Amino acid sequence: MIVTLLVALGGLALYVSVFFAVWAGVLGVLGGLRRSPALVASAERGAVAVFVLLSTAMIGLEAALLGDRFDLAFVASISTREQPWLFKVALWGGQAGSLLLWTWMLGLMGFLAVAQNRRRNRTLMPWVIAVMMLNVVFFAALCSFVSNPFEALPPGSAWSSGQGMNPLLQHPAMMIHPPVLYIGFIGFSVPFAFACAALITGELGTAWFETTRRWSLTAWFFLGMGLMLGGRWAYEVLGWGGYWAWDPVENSSLMPWLAGGAFLHSVMIQEKRGMLKVWNFALIGLAYTLCVFSTFLTRSGVVQSVHSFANAGWFGQLFLGYVLVLAVGYAALLVSRVPELRSQTRLDSIVSREASFLLNNYAFLALLVIVFYGTLFPVFSEAITGVQVQIGPPFFQRYAGPVAIFLLFLTGVGPLVAWRRATWVNLRKSFVWPAGLSLLAVALLLAFGMRRFYPIAFLTLCVFVAATIFEEYARAIRARMGRGENPLVAIHGLLRRNQRRYGGYVVHLAVILMFIGFAGATFNLEETKLLAPGESWSLGRYTLEYRQVRPVDHPHYAGAVARLALHADGKPIGMLLPEKRMYFQQEQPTTIPAVASRFSEDFYVILAGLEPDQSAALKVFINPLVNWIWIGGFVFVVGNTLLLWPMGKSAKPARERES
Repeated sequence: MIVTLLVALGGLALYVSVFFAVWAGVLGVLGGLRRSPALVASAERGAVAVFVLLSTAMIGLEAALLGDRFDLAFVASISTREQPWLFKVALWGGQAGSLLLWTWMLGLMGFLAVAQNRRRNRTLMPWVIAVMMLNVVFFAALCSFVSNPFEALPPGSAWSSGQGMNPLLQHPAMMIHPPVLYIGFIGFSVPFAFACAALITGELGTAWFETTRRWSLTAWFFLGMGLMLGGRWAYEVLGWGGYWAWDPVENSSLMPWLAGGAFLHSVMIQEKRGMLKVWNFALIGLAYTLCVFSTFLTRSGVVQSVHSFANAGWFGQLFLGYVLVLAVGYAALLVSRVPELRSQTRLDSIVSREASFLLNNYAFLALLVIVFYGTLFPVFSEAITGVQVQIGPPFFQRYAGPVAIFLLFLTGVGPLVAWRRATWVNLRKSFVWPAGLSLLAVALLLAFGMRRFYPIAFLTLCVFVAATIFEEYARAIRARMGRGENPLVAIHGLLRRNQRRYGGYVVHLAVILMFIGFAGATFNLEETKLLAPGESWSLGRYTLEYRQVRPVDHPHYAGAVARLALHADGKPIGMLLPEKRMYFQQEQPTTIPAVASRFSEDFYVILAGLEPDQSAALKVFINPLVNWIWIGGFVFVVGNTLLLWPMGKSAKPARERES
């Protein structure tokens, strides 16, 4: 009875939310035009009502999933009676529920923006609400009238149980990967709305990005974590031994992260020197538009991907139309304000921090263009020739590799070069030790027999950038210790005084650790062999002994698990248990790899097939340095936490030089 009531209320609330979103958006526009506090207050209350209604819809859908309401098409498509509750509540496992989660998060961001700005930014807020609610109107209408998660099956068609979630999605990383990614995508909607409001009102100073700095950083952080969790899921579940395949949906999440990274760097130049105003408006517009474009790619079926929703046709055309309206509308606003945004400040020298940050931006955008072109090339080729031509990882590696090396170099150089114009003394003081250590690293890598260009370049630059970071920390800590502070107090003092600078260094350190892991991929080893029970297989210093295979019985699947004894240098490492499954409901085979992990490398084995005589086809990957990527992910969390954590009173950043 309670479930029925919650489901009915949720379905009704979803429809009503469209009306209130329109109401809040219209009142926001009117309040902004007439400068009427009463109308703006009504718009704010409308935004709060939208959040409450969408929350009611979310509760209703969760009640339907946990209550096994298989008379609803969406519930029947992603759940079963036997499915663990942890996977039942994951409403993002299907198209309609995923869209509702998107919409609810938009409502939540709108509510938080209103709550945060109750007494400030009063000129901008009516337009911020209007833009946020325009977004909500589109997605709420999509959920209500196109892909409604509360849509009932025809009378007499209700199922006794559902089809169940895709087995590939039934993994702990996938339980948090989509919501984390969505926080990143939708988090950019608030800086985007403030940028729109600034362009509409003509308040083109620094208020819009200073107010939303934490929003931008938080969105970028969560988007990065979403990418990381997606890589971990691919590594553990998809059974191909890798973590990144340049899949179109992966790429579509990477593109706004690149644009957001460029924005977070370039906005510092506007704060310090009053430059790049147009550029910063363009970047934040690009970042959010790419977030929505990524959602379109995932849900339209335009590109083929292992984890896209197949729903082409007019749904995709409608979504694409929305993306175009968003992009063209924002571009028109920006173009209309370009004369007022021109800066009187010019670049003083190519050897300066602002020049290095500008090059950093070009590198981010070059990567973005490469990924965009490679991702959409099948669509372009089909439009021109009628045949979809896929572009594989070699394309991305060939063109993105050199740009990534350049970006890594700038990661070390940029923060240490002086503003305006660097002197020879400044350069020597900052880089003599990092450059010396880099040369030493090259000599050591060559002495150990490494001859490939990319790993040498990446690892050498990692040493260079790490040395610049540690040198900066050491120099600053020494200075504070000279005043009688112990090292821990000195580090805390540094973070309090200049949180963005020293927290940012930790994020850069995370990037270095990840690049060490990426460099290790050039030495990956992959081999396949058929073994009979009792046979052994030697791979380098490893010996793999195939003991036996056992059947696996489970309510949802059947399969087999192989028992493999692994030795390294003659010493036992442990027992590996790779598994092969066939899910009954979905008629879908999956492989569950077994991994022996060390800091230096992973020994990764898949049970690829079984013969009638119980011989097992085993595929082995030896992945050097791969764990440094996950360690880098942990440091990425630490660095961003240091950036976002309230540290109390800090040094006030230099203000933009307004002409």
